[in-house]
Amino acid sequence: MIIILIAAAIFFGCMGSPPHLMDDVDAVQAQISRNMLQSGDWVTARLNGVAYLEKSPLGYWLTATSYRFFGVTDWAARLPLTFAVVMLCWTTLCFGRWAFGRQAGFYCGLVLSTCAGLFLFTRILIPDAILTLTIALSMWSFLRALDPDEQRPRLWSSFFGICLGLGLLLKGLIAMVFPVGAAFLYLAVTRQLLVRHTWRKLRPIRALLIMGLIAVPWHVLATLRNPPFFDFTMHSGPGQYRGFFWFYFINEHLLRFLNLRYPRDYNTVPQLWFWLFHLVWLFPWSFYGMAAIPLGYRPKDRAGCTRLLALCWIGVVLIFFSFSTTQEYYSMPAYPAFALLLGSAMSSQSAWIRRGTNAIAAVAAMALAVIAVILWNVWALPTPGDISSALIQHPQMYTLSLGHMADLTLQSLAYLRLPLALAGVAALVGAIGIVLNRNRARVGFFAAALMMLIFFHAARLAMVTFDPYLGSKPLADALTGVPPGKLIEADAYYAFSSVFFYTNRPALLWNGRVDNLEYGSYAPGAPDVFIDDTDFQRLWCSAERYYLLACEKDLAHVQELAGTGNVHIVTKSGGKYLLTNQEIPRG
Repeated sequence: MIIILIAAAIFFGCMGSPPHLMDDVDAVQAQISRNMLQSGDWVTARLNGVAYLEKSPLGYWLTATSYRFFGVTDWAARLPLTFAVVMLCWTTLCFGRWAFGRQAGFYCGLVLSTCAGLFLFTRILIPDAILTLTIALSMWSFLRALDPDEQRPRLWSSFFGICLGLGLLLKGLIAMVFPVGAAFLYLAVTRQLLVRHTWRKLRPIRALLIMGLIAVPWHVLATLRNPPFFDFTMHSGPGQYRGFFWFYFINEHLLRFLNLRYPRDYNTVPQLWFWLFHLVWLFPWSFYGMAAIPLGYRPKDRAGCTRLLALCWIGVVLIFFSFSTTQEYYSMPAYPAFALLLGSAMSSQSAWIRRGTNAIAAVAAMALAVIAVILWNVWALPTPGDISSALIQHPQMYTLSLGHMADLTLQSLAYLRLPLALAGVAALVGAIGIVLNRNRARVGFFAAALMMLIFFHAARLAMVTFDPYLGSKPLADALTGVPPGKLIEADAYYAFSSVFFYTNRPALLWNGRVDNLEYGSYAPGAPDVFIDDTDFQRLWCSAERYYLLACEKDLAHVQELAGTGNVHIVTKSGGKYLLTNQEIPRG
C-alpha cells in the first residue's frame, strides 16, 4: 500500500497544477486518440487526416476511452499511463513479495517507484511503461505456472496468453519476443525445455490461442482496410505505398531492427551508453548492484528461480537492443527485473548495502554543494521573457533523452532557481537522513526514497519552465483569439503538435511531407494537405487570411517568398512564431 501511495504521489502529482503541457510526441499521441474518438474509426490511426500506420492501437484506445469519460484534456490524456505506472509498481511489489518475502517485496516496489528512469521516461505519452506492465505480469504468470506449489497453473498459463495479446496491441511483436525469449532461455538454463511435465503446466497452445483471440482481429482489420494486403519487399524508399501489412510488419519491425527503415526519422544511442546509462536510470538504487551479485541464482527455491528468471529477462532485453537501433527508454521492460534483483539484495545484511548507502549519501552531498554554487551565481541574474532566450541549441545532442541539458547556460539556470532550490532540499534530506541513520538500513532506504520524491517534483517544476521552449501552448492560446483563417505549418507536424492538440485544428503542411507522415501521404485517398514553396507563396499572397506556424530559422525564407510587408507577427514564444498575411484589427 505504501508503494502505491508513493507511486501515485509521484505520477499523479506530475499531472497536477502547474501542469506539464503537451508537446512533441505527447501532443501527437493525444491528438491521434482524439481523432479516433471523433471519427469513430478505431482501426486506422490518423494524424491531420493522414494514415499513421506505424504504431499499435491499444495506447490510443486507452486514451480515447479516457477522453470519453473525462473530456479531451491533457490531464485525461495522461491518465491511462499514470494508472499503468502505479499498477506496474504494485505488480513488482507483489512479485517480489511472492518470491522473496514481505520485506524484500516492499523494497522491490520501492526501487521501481522511485528510480530516476521510470520517472523520466513516463513524462511522455509512449506505451513503453504499459508494455512493461504486461511483460512483468507475463513473467510472473510464467513462473507461477511452473511453481510446484501452485494450485492453479492453468489460470496462470491463460493469464500469460492474455498479457502477450495485450502487449502485441501495445507495441507490436517485441511484446511477444521479450517474454517468450526470456521464458525460453530460462527453461533452457534450468534444463526443463524438453520435459513434458513443463509443457503440461505451461499449456502453450492454450496461451497462444488466447493471445491470438486478443491481438489478431485488429491486425486483420488494419490489413483489410489499408491495402494492398501482402507485400514482402525488403526495400524501403520514398514515394512508395505498400499498405499496412508491409509498413507495419516489414518496414516498422524487421527493417527498423536492421536499421534499413525509411523514413529514417529516428536516431540511435551508442551501445556503450545504452548499457552504462542504466546506472543513471536506476539511480539511486544502482549503488546496490554489487550486493546482488553474491545472491543465490540456482533454481532450488522460489527466490532462486525468480533471480535466475530476472537475469534471463534482463539479458534478452539488453542483448536484443544491442543488435538493433536503440533509444535509452527501450530497456524499460527490464526495469522490473532489475528492481527484483536490487530489492532482494537490499533485504540482505551485505556489506555492499552499507557501502551503497554511503555512496548515495556522498552523491547527495556533492549534488548539494554544486547546487549551492549555482544558486549563489544566478540568484541576482535577471530573467526577462521565457527560458528559450537564454538557451543555446545543440541539436546533435537531442538523440539523448537528457540532450537538452546541453542547451543550458549560466543565464538560463536563473530561470530554474526554484527547481534548483527544491533539488537542493532533496539532496539535503537524502544526505542528512542517510548519515543520521547509517546503522539503520531501512530508515536509510526511506531517506533515499524521500530524496527522490522531492527531486521528482523539482524536475516537474523545471519541465514546466521549459514548456515554452519545448511546446507551443502560447501560440495555441493566441490562435483561439484571432479572426478566422486557415492554418499553415512550416516543417514537420511534430514541431507544432501542441498547437494542433490544444486548438484541434488541421493544417496545411508546408514542406512537411517528411518523417512519420510521409508514408501515409502516398496512400490512396490521402488528404491534399502538403504544399511546397510555390503553393505557399500563392496562398499567402491571396485575399484569404492565413496563419503560419514557423520557427525563427524559417522567418527569412518566409519573408523572401511572401514579402516583408505581407508577414505580420501575431505572437511569439520559445523561438516559435504565429504569423499572418493580413494585419489583425486592433481590439
